Amino acid sequence: MARTVLPLNARETAVEVLGLVPPRIWLALFIVLLGIVAGYAVEVVNRRLLERAGVPGSTEGTAFERTAREFGLSTVTIIAKLSNYFIVGIAVLTALSVADVEYAQLFWGDVATFVPRLFIAIVVLIVGIVVGDKIELYVAERLRGIKLPETGMISTAAKYSVVYVAILIALDQIGVATLALIVLLAAYAFALVVLTALATKDLLAAAAAGVFLLLRQPYGIGDEVKVADRRGIVQEVDLFVTHIETDGEEHVLPNHLVLREGIVRIRS
Repeated sequence: MARTVLPLNARETAVEVLGLVPPRIWLALFIVLLGIVAGYAVEVVNRRLLERAGVPGSTEGTAFERTAREFGLSTVTIIAKLSNYFIVGIAVLTALSVADVEYAQLFWGDVATFVPRLFIAIVVLIVGIVVGDKIELYVAERLRGIKLPETGMISTAAKYSVVYVAILIALDQIGVATLALIVLLAAYAFALVVLTALATKDLLAAAAAGVFLLLRQPYGIGDEVKVADRRGIVQEVDLFVTHIETDGEEHVLPNHLVLREGIVRIRS
């Protein structure tokens, strides 16, 4: 099969056109190409490092991971791709500066400092959300045996406290006024304390009564007791509740109710 050979005039014209391209443009194109290759390499390396560090297992079950899976992604993939986009973005900005594009020099300095801070802010926000989800799961798991409705608020408050701090750090990275962040943090902490105190007053009362009962031990596991109109065998006593079993039923009584109603130990 014969090769198609450009006429001499066409080749000369192509060489002349390429010769008109300034060297800085070729250098800029080379920088962009190098950035794309380097970004992909960084993405692959970061993904492998995160996988070896056990990040996929740590993020498993979190709300952020489940949301990412709905889009065919994962926490590890998102962080790795962000590092890729960061490298490519820096390469493009550098290429624009090298190519001496009009107006590029006017904003190059600000953008060059803002892009890394934006990258850090996004990573901090993602880490904060993931850590908040893990703390929510951990606290909920630890409080699973406490049959009080207020316990659900504790895990939720713990999650959003971590996320809120992550948001503040991310905003600080992109240049939001520090004083405003401190005021917002103080307001959030005050509101969290007040709302938590109001919502968990029964839980705190149960905990205070539980400390008294555990120290004084007026009854123990296996004792037959009567609390209010409930009579049965004590199965478990913890900081918040007392478990009493009777006639195949288990009654979970908040400790402050036990202390308020009084305890009757039944001796055989």
